[in-house]
Amino acid sequence: MNTTPTDQVVVVTGASAGIGRAVARAYGQRHARIALLARGETGLAAAAREIEAAGGQALILPTDVADPDAVDAAAAATVERFGRIDVWINVAFTSVFAPFTEITPDEYRRVTEVDYLGFVYGTMSALKRMTPHDRGTIVHVGSALAYRGIPLQSAYCGAKHAIQGFHEALRCELLHQHSNIHVTMVQMPAVNTPQFSWVLSRLPRHAQPVPPIYQPEVAARAVLHAADHPRRREYWVGASTAATLAANALAPGLLDRYLARTGYRSQQTDRPRDPDQPINLWQPADGPEGTDFGAHGEFDDRAKASSVQAWLSRHHGLLAASVTGALTATGMALAARTRTT
Repeated sequence: MNTTPTDQVVVVTGASAGIGRAVARAYGQRHARIALLARGETGLAAAAREIEAAGGQALILPTDVADPDAVDAAAAATVERFGRIDVWINVAFTSVFAPFTEITPDEYRRVTEVDYLGFVYGTMSALKRMTPHDRGTIVHVGSALAYRGIPLQSAYCGAKHAIQGFHEALRCELLHQHSNIHVTMVQMPAVNTPQFSWVLSRLPRHAQPVPPIYQPEVAARAVLHAADHPRRREYWVGASTAATLAANALAPGLLDRYLARTGYRSQQTDRPRDPDQPINLWQPADGPEGTDFGAHGEFDDRAKASSVQAWLSRHHGLLAASVTGALTATGMALAARTRTT
């Protein structure tokens, strides 16, 4: 059975804040039925209210994506409530901002379990429900850091690289099987999310995304487009993502040196880190009766609300047709001028 955007059943991990929250809200505006997975109960409740106010339906499922049994139970609960799963979106993540030598083994393992294995467990649970019907879409929310590691985020970069390899292997298997289940990945730029207010940081100054910074709605639009058009293996969002990946492909050693010189400063603001800021690595920052952090972080005054590159990526067919048409018209005009001279 084909589904339209208004009757989709969607699962979003990391739905309590940031990109996941913006994605869930966007699906609510489509009147979709959305299962919300995250640990933060305050954020989940707020996300559900936003979805229902927009005309969608929400199912709150407090879940630690590092627990495969909990993820599978959430998938089962989604099917029990809504009857199926059409789209599964892996977003949930955590991080540690610190030099590698200042990260403990337990912290490194925790980031890997959430950021990488959380995507694996989500995909396993989604495929288990999609395979009997031979339809469905899985979207991995990635990053330019899936290709290009940067200093102070070794655990996060390692996990994103792992997701990239996992995504490519799985996509090949689905193609081999001639499956009608599709998997795609969206590589994100720096996004204005609340993570910089709750990340475990050992930096001397407050953490920030590397400029240019984009609003989470830019990311959400790209995720929904990818879910609607999942035959492409991946999408890039933001000119900075495209530039970083191109530079890494052409001159990775030069980029190593550039990031060694600039990567520490560009990931910190000018103000000291608050030693009492919440940390969400082990427990949600917005526990019961806590703060709803929402989709946006604290960089609204610097964040871009749109991306020309992302628009072009979504409309590459239209762009190619326009360029072809322009070249054809130019050729015809030149030919006509030649005939009359």
